[in-house]
Amino acid sequence: MSPLSTPPTRVVGCDVGKTTITVFDSATGSCRDLPNRKPDLRRLARDLGPDTLVVCEATGGYEARLLEVMVSAEVPVHRADARKVKMFIRSLGTLGKSDAIDARALACYGAERWSRLPVWEQPDPVRDELQTLVLARMDLVKLLQAQKNRLAAPQAARVATTWRALAGEIRKQLRALEARIRALVSAHPVLMRDAQLARQLQGIADVTANALLALMPELGTLAGAQAASLAGVAPHPHESGRRVGYRKTRGGRPEVKRALFMAALSASRAEGPLRDFYRRLVARGQKPILAITAVMRKLIVILNARLRDARRTTIAAQLS
Repeated sequence: MSPLSTPPTRVVGCDVGKTTITVFDSATGSCRDLPNRKPDLRRLARDLGPDTLVVCEATGGYEARLLEVMVSAEVPVHRADARKVKMFIRSLGTLGKSDAIDARALACYGAERWSRLPVWEQPDPVRDELQTLVLARMDLVKLLQAQKNRLAAPQAARVATTWRALAGEIRKQLRALEARIRALVSAHPVLMRDAQLARQLQGIADVTANALLALMPELGTLAGAQAASLAGVAPHPHESGRRVGYRKTRGGRPEVKRALFMAALSASRAEGPLRDFYRRLVARGQKPILAITAVMRKLIVILNARLRDARRTTIAAQLS
């Protein structure tokens, strides 16, 4: 996804809800509500053009129809990070909160920052399905851990049969999901190749490889620093004048960060170059948790480079 090359002549802010979308049009200054249904969104798209930028927020999937319709109509659309938009609204000094206020703010956000906002592209349906399955698996793992915690509670004996039965059903569904994930990856040559490259890295097994491919489909198209920042493992400076503060990692995708943490922990204990790298950092006085973060960063940067090289090789072979 890349930003627009020329400024839009019209910006439309869309505050998306489950059943309705509040639309603010910068060209007319008007604000109105539309049903969140494809026929109504298609009518909206027909009134727009390629010189328009539509901006919406991620709202738990309710924005999917809007994104799909705009991409089909070839109208540029950006799905904004809700946290960034919230900070932008605060910078305007706006204290109120309503759908109309948010829609207007989204339009202002797009008009001011259009050159840095990547235009949404329809995801690969196979990778989209993989992401859905991987996230569902993560949810089931959390549920299973919650059941284990309940079984370990002092009063659990009274309802242990119920908790064990529920935990057993969660394990059954986990196995089914994992089988679907394996089948999906195996049936897709590019995913299969990328998963094999990921598994070659120390500390990365099937579950982590599938999670990284699902949750960071941009891997192989980024610079190393971009990959580290997107994964949430890039250190950000904290300096002012002569003071050089403690650099911290922040932002990024939390699910990716959790997957990388477990992989880095495994890599720091198993024999290999990453364990040696980890031990050198600790020997120089680095805190263990910071050394683990450095291993996480190295893992994602190496994987990004390997996937990038594999894709370039594939493209070169196709052109020759």
